[in-house]
This record gives sequence, structure tokens and C-alpha cells, in this order.
Amino acid sequence: MSAGPTATGDELVRVLATLANPHRMRVVAVLARRRAYVSQLARELGISRALVQVHLRKLAAAGLVSAHLELSEDGKAMKFYEVNPFAYTLTPAAIATAADTLTAGSGAGPDEDEG
Repeated sequence: MSAGPTATGDELVRVLATLANPHRMRVVAVLARRRAYVSQLARELGISRALVQVHLRKLAAAGLVSAHLELSEDGKAMKFYEVNPFAYTLTPAAIATAADTLTAGSGAGPDEDEG
């Protein structure tokens, strides 16, 4: 995903809300260096696999990461995650342009259901 000044308000809110979580920022940081599977991420980040999966789902829903199934040498299916390319330009003008495209009722981030 690549977005510049043409990012919609809803897209910008979704992406910024997703990245507002420190765990998700750390997941993106690891995946920016290399692809990884859930257990690798959990060990490296020091959080449970279940929590890593929750964050990966939210990152994927925002279009920031994607997953690919691969077979290991012993025939085990493994899901590898990698970061999708993206770029957002945050300037007052870009935010004003994006704000003009917000749909009614938008503003709910990925953590709305966690509160």
C-alpha cells in the first residue's frame, strides 16, 4: 500500500489508529527488517502468540502487512508475515484534504472494541 496526499480520511484514520499501538509499531519494525512467523515475533517481542495474532490481524485489516503460507522442509505449513510497502505524508494540508473525505461516523479506530 502506498499513499501520499491522496489518502482518504477514512484510510488515514484507520492506518494512524492501527499504528498508535506500541506492540503494532514493534511488529511493523521487525517485519520491515525481515519476514517472520507468529512464534518468531512472539519470542522477539516478548508477548504471547495469541496477542501477536491479534495485532497481525489488525495490521492486515489496515493493509500494512500480509501473510503467505509456505511449507517447511518437514512439510509443516507455516504462515509468514511481511510488511507491505506504504508511505504517508503528514502535513497540515494533507490532513485537511483527507479530513474533507471522511465519511459520516468514521473515526473508529482498530481499538474501539478493546475499550
